[in-house]
Amino acid sequence: MTDAFRIDIPHADGTLAVIALSGEFDVATAPAVRARALDLIAAGHPDLVADLAGVTFCDSSGLGTLIGIWRCAKDANGSLTLAAIPERLDRLLSVTGMDTVLPAYPSTQTALLARQDNRHTA
Repeated sequence: MTDAFRIDIPHADGTLAVIALSGEFDVATAPAVRARALDLIAAGHPDLVADLAGVTFCDSSGLGTLIGIWRCAKDANGSLTLAAIPERLDRLLSVTGMDTVLPAYPSTQTALLARQDNRHTA
């Protein structure tokens, strides 16, 4: 049995938006995440925070999707920041070297504060 996958947008203000994922982030769900993120970027929210606290499983499709979203956000003069990364996913990010590319914070709130500070100093 798989965990039901959900994508929520608990925060969208100015150029900043949070995309909260829960359940299994894999080959079956990655296209929906990418589409939702690209919709947010197109709607004027290129600074994205991905809240991964609820992710129970992530495969290479999920990791590839995060990198693709990061590139699209960057092309729109934005960024992708990761937040609340579960331990098993944190290890995967470290092993693949993605932790050196994508900034990560222990909670969505700290990620939002960091992103807001970056927008004010940029």
